[in-house]
Amino acid sequence: MPVQKQRHTRARRDRARVQYEITPKNLVKCGKCGAPVRAHSVCPKCGFYKGKEVVDTMKKVNKKAKK
Repeated sequence: MPVQKQRHTRARRDRARVQYEITPKNLVKCGKCGAPVRAHSVCPKCGFYKGKEVVDTMKKVNKKAKK
């Protein structure tokens, strides 16, 4: 295995690690129910996207109620 000739300084090491910083996802309010949702995604609460119902959430609720 290769062996390094010189160590990198702490500043140089940490400066490189800044590139891996995790940023929080931007959330927007759902137009239908007002729940926080990731942009350009279906709302998990009401199932609407761009004013149209894409996912039937009542089907899931009724299935849980039967159990």
